Amino acid sequence: MVPTRWVKFVFAIFLLPICAIVTQTFFTAFARAALTQRLWAAEEFWFFSLGAVLWLIAFFGLPRPVTAYVFGHELTHALWVWLMGGRVSRFSVGREGGHIVTNRTNFWIALAPYFFPLYSILAITAYGALGLFYNVQPYGRLLYAIIGVTWAFHLTFTVWMVPKNQTDLRDHGTFFSLVVIYLMNLLLLSALLVIAAPQITFAGFGVDLVTNISHFSRWMVDLFERFSRGAHHG
Repeated sequence: MVPTRWVKFVFAIFLLPICAIVTQTFFTAFARAALTQRLWAAEEFWFFSLGAVLWLIAFFGLPRPVTAYVFGHELTHALWVWLMGGRVSRFSVGREGGHIVTNRTNFWIALAPYFFPLYSILAITAYGALGLFYNVQPYGRLLYAIIGVTWAFHLTFTVWMVPKNQTDLRDHGTFFSLVVIYLMNLLLLSALLVIAAPQITFAGFGVDLVTNISHFSRWMVDLFERFSRGAHHG
């Protein structure tokens, strides 16, 4: 039997080109929106950025709310256990750490807190729920600021926690875990970019993604052909 970690390691290697293609697509879309479509002038961008900057100041300048992070971390584990049809029998949170006891586990459940920004999702959900009963349109700017704060909260604590030898990462192979975390966060960031920039659409982002996949595939074919010709002449 091939160890599962080996399979995940090989799978992560094949994910690397996808990470590179999505990264290229994201930065191309961001540069186009910022330079030619004036994304930087949009209210959504400014309020999101303001929220993110305020959080960064708080993260590096004030006592860190570790308990709030641990609570969100363990609650995210629990939510993904329920999504996967499992059951949580114990939920423990403290400043020094936390854990859950469950009858189901997989890499999605283990890695979810590192790519699923729980507090941002809760803010968006609350805004949408209130919108069913009240006119929340005037508070749209506040929502983007809150998303900026909560997403920066997610990102900074993720970056801070990853190097701390987390069992969540070790259990499924650190290399595999880091690749999945990077790709999922990048996809989330791409979705936020599309939502925040009126000039960018999911369809347009998808077209750019397909174009970059095509270019990468053509490059791989050319590389293989050159390698084959070199081996033949050798």
